[in-house]
Amino acid sequence: MGVTLSAAWLPVAGLLMAACVPVPLPEMREETHKVPLGKAEMVNVRIEMKGGELEVTGGALELLDAFFSYRSGKWKPEVTYSEAGFRGHLLVRQSTVSERIGPRGGFRNEWRLKLNNGVPMDLEVKLGAGRSQMDLAGLHLRSLEVHMGAGELNLNLGGQWRKSFEARIRGGIGKATVRLPKDVGVEVKARGGIGAIHTSGLKKDGRFWVNDAFGSSPVTLRIDVEGGIGEIRLETER
Repeated sequence: MGVTLSAAWLPVAGLLMAACVPVPLPEMREETHKVPLGKAEMVNVRIEMKGGELEVTGGALELLDAFFSYRSGKWKPEVTYSEAGFRGHLLVRQSTVSERIGPRGGFRNEWRLKLNNGVPMDLEVKLGAGRSQMDLAGLHLRSLEVHMGAGELNLNLGGQWRKSFEARIRGGIGKATVRLPKDVGVEVKARGGIGAIHTSGLKKDGRFWVNDAFGSSPVTLRIDVEGGIGEIRLETER
């Protein structure tokens, strides 16, 4: 026996059927962006990513060699650079996020950023939700500041460094692993939040954690770590 809908129910039935039809996802967009080396003797680099997958490495011939892959037009990154006197200012940021990230939301947002190894820079990174891989070995850092969001961070500070610098790492909700150099002096001030801070290859020296090279190396990395809700691991390279 068939079912007959009254005229009053037809608009409602149409809405229910439309709700069951999957909305097609926007096409993936891919962009590259290069910022040439200018005349600045040092550069402030600020990276702000509110959601997605971020990769930061050295090795760029220019100041910045970037690749962006994203599905939503609202996630189009902004890249600006200016110079004032001897100092440059580079900003890479994601202005808005309104869609869900990851497989369940169907939206992807991936950045691969290469920075120049020779230019002295102050690097600040602010992360939202997602996964970040930052291999900063080989860069000429003057300072580093990382603010985690919700997700996972792998930060490599291993290898040789030409000059001492200070780094601040602020934990968020998730897990962070920081790899530290073996042959360059390291002094860490670590404070836990709700989560835990674990160390490997470091020894306690008063209020600080230090590696075996601390005190004998001409270069020292001084790192201030504050945990959030999650786990932070400080591991000395082998």
